[in-house]
Amino acid sequence: MSIKRFLLYVCYLLIIVSCKDNKKVIKQTEVTFKKEGELTIIKSDSTTVHLNIEIADTDYDTQTGLMYRNSMADTQAMLFIFENEQPRSFYMKNTRIPLDIIFIGENKKIVSFQKNAQAFDETSLPSNSPAKYVLEVNAGLADKWQLKIGNTISYTH
Repeated sequence: MSIKRFLLYVCYLLIIVSCKDNKKVIKQTEVTFKKEGELTIIKSDSTTVHLNIEIADTDYDTQTGLMYRNSMADTQAMLFIFENEQPRSFYMKNTRIPLDIIFIGENKKIVSFQKNAQAFDETSLPSNSPAKYVLEVNAGLADKWQLKIGNTISYTH
């Protein structure tokens, strides 16, 4: 084998080796709950539901919400706080856990629900009434707690 042919062969092998599929594993950071306040739902019979809340009040927080979470305890929720009361619409893009979405007016009274919103579903989930606040809890809890339109909330942060 000539030197020229040998060098071509070595270059060919180097190209093959360097182009080999180097699979890098990118590990996604787990997004975990961060308690930023407490919320109480006051039902019409005066019984209450107490929750630890994470607050979404920036553009980034309201756009990402509970995306990329693997779970949430039944005592935890996310409260979205908007600047004004208007019709709202949510979807479940990149949201791994089914949710009940509770729409709340400026007067802090529940105005509507979107129950059992399915993980990853990008269908629009409208408030059907103007809302300033939106509370997201695990799917099924609105029924379990027997929440109704007109129940009120109070929160601290």
